[in-house]
Amino acid sequence: MNAKEFLDILHTAEKLKDTPRHCTTSQRRTESVAEHSWRVSLMAMLLKNEFPDADMDRVIRMCLIHDLGECFTGDIPTFAKTDADRVTEDSLLERWVSSLPDGIGSEFSELYAEMNAQQTVEAKIFKALDKLEALIQHNESPIDTWSENEYELNKTYAFDTVAFSEWLTELRKAILADTLEKIERES
Repeated sequence: MNAKEFLDILHTAEKLKDTPRHCTTSQRRTESVAEHSWRVSLMAMLLKNEFPDADMDRVIRMCLIHDLGECFTGDIPTFAKTDADRVTEDSLLERWVSSLPDGIGSEFSELYAEMNAQQTVEAKIFKALDKLEALIQHNESPIDTWSENEYELNKTYAFDTVAFSEWLTELRKAILADTLEKIERES
């Protein structure tokens, strides 16, 4: 990869800094996709010792690139994203990834295929952290920024995704306890 190719990748990825997500921060600022991806990556790094048999560096790479498709489509909340939205995002992402230098493009393609297949422990950890981070962020944001459906989503979302891991299941239960406390305190 030459310097120009490197910069082109960074210029595309920079769009995520200005791509708003549905969530707000604790200070009521709209969160960016880049901020979400950063914290999901931090979560993976912090859990390295909890998953000694997993390749957590691979999980971190998944976390870093997982929302790059949103450079082209913007963020659509999971509860509003349609199959057509997914096809569009995947198509645009695939076109971009196929234009990347060989080593980078093939690594990205492998990681996306693994994330989509959800067969490896690394892909399952990534997916769980992606969903859990959104729940944590909602618990940190003022409750009046929640949409009506998020009260129920914050109670039920992602339990199926964490079921493969006792540790992540305990984390999900702790997040639920925070959710219930927040609803009680702020409603």
